[in-house]
Amino acid sequence: MDTGGTDSAAVRSYRSPRREAHARQTRARIIAAAARRFLVHGYSATTMRAVAADAGVALPTVELAFRTKARLLKAVIDVAIAGDGEHTAMLDRQWAAQAESTADPAGFLEAFSRQLTTSAGRAAGLTAVALESAPVDQDIAAIAVQLKSQRQVMAAWLVDGLLVRTAMRDGTSRGEAVDIVWMLMDPVIFCRLTEDRHWSPDQFRRWFTDAVTRLLLPSP
Repeated sequence: MDTGGTDSAAVRSYRSPRREAHARQTRARIIAAAARRFLVHGYSATTMRAVAADAGVALPTVELAFRTKARLLKAVIDVAIAGDGEHTAMLDRQWAAQAESTADPAGFLEAFSRQLTTSAGRAAGLTAVALESAPVDQDIAAIAVQLKSQRQVMAAWLVDGLLVRTAMRDGTSRGEAVDIVWMLMDPVIFCRLTEDRHWSPDQFRRWFTDAVTRLLLPSP
């Protein structure tokens, strides 16, 4: 007796490249529109309806893709940090592999500093929006916790990579080193220096590299 199982499986497994490409383009438009809105108007004043209008899509399209405004902001930040919409973790990317292949601690730190500065240039303002809105919005507070945790993972990766290549400054524990790097990576610091104090991204990169070297690594 034919139950139709094969046909149903075929329908379920059918994928349209054109449809998938269109969905990716729509998602990218929504994320770009949301990024502009969050940066200009802040989190509270940005609405899903306004984002939908800016992106040229219907409100249900935005709600179906992201569900809540907090999740939309998190998606915007993730894309900004990575520089693309690919679902590849930052530490699984080519820059991290290249840094890992560097035996010299200075070269390892420099590779990290370059990537940090590049990502912060795209994402620091958006991340600051989330962190500043956390005390007054329960949904975004949970996102802020995730962002701080992600920063801790990156800080620990840098510290552990340095420990493989050199010792820490006398009296500095691994935990203290991670806390110091975590603080130096704060997106608000990047915004204050590059926006309020008019530092160039290259100035920030040099400052971060010098700060980590002076605070964590043994004197030559």
